[in-house]
Amino acid sequence: MSAETALVEVSDGIGTVTLNRPDKLNAYTLEMGEAVTAAIRGLQADASVRAIILTGAGRGFCAGVDLDALKAHQSGDGPASGPKLGEEDFLRKLPLEIAQSDTPVIAAVNGHAIGVGVTMILPCDFRIAAEGAKLGLTFAKLGLLPGLGSSHLLPRLVGRARARELVLTARVIRAEEALAIGLVDRVVPGDELLDAARSLAAELAEIDPLVLAAGKEVLDFGAENEMEASMRNEERASAFLREARARSGT
Repeated sequence: MSAETALVEVSDGIGTVTLNRPDKLNAYTLEMGEAVTAAIRGLQADASVRAIILTGAGRGFCAGVDLDALKAHQSGDGPASGPKLGEEDFLRKLPLEIAQSDTPVIAAVNGHAIGVGVTMILPCDFRIAAEGAKLGLTFAKLGLLPGLGSSHLLPRLVGRARARELVLTARVIRAEEALAIGLVDRVVPGDELLDAARSLAAELAEIDPLVLAAGKEVLDFGAENEMEASMRNEERASAFLREARARSGT
């Protein structure tokens, strides 16, 4: 993992991954994607880490894809070896890994989040934004479509009509409007953002990881299935937790 594009810190059972191209407002590059993927996978595999925070260095969270990297990709001048831009695990695998992970992930949007800066927070379990931050799915202006499972996740967060509006108009909205439509869960003053994210992470860290994992699973299942099937799934998950407690003697 490159320390230049993503920083990793672990403290009190909380892992923090920081996008680290502050001079470019953390504009996304293939190198950054690989660094973030490696960082989150490493934290997910660490049993001592009970929650993960994803944030950005400097004034912005992520200003979208680095346009120089995008132009190189479109012209065929990208790297000769390794994945091409758009084919990396960050885009093709990490969103599902975050959504299915037992370790909750909190997006702390410290500044403007544009393009991939929005799509990367959609699979996260919680999204907290700084007051005044701007968020926009501006892909249409570049002749592109949002990825990272956005066509599945975005309508479930904001509804189909809002999702169409955000994607098809490429409109940029403020954090306060993002909160009103459900794109983010909370908006706090910028100087309180990391404290708010860490406070939430600390609450999660106090809960049995098996319960967190089961809670995520039943909610995801329930959102996609009928009530009766969801009730049966809740019973199965509860039985699993009882058996796990019995085995551990707690």
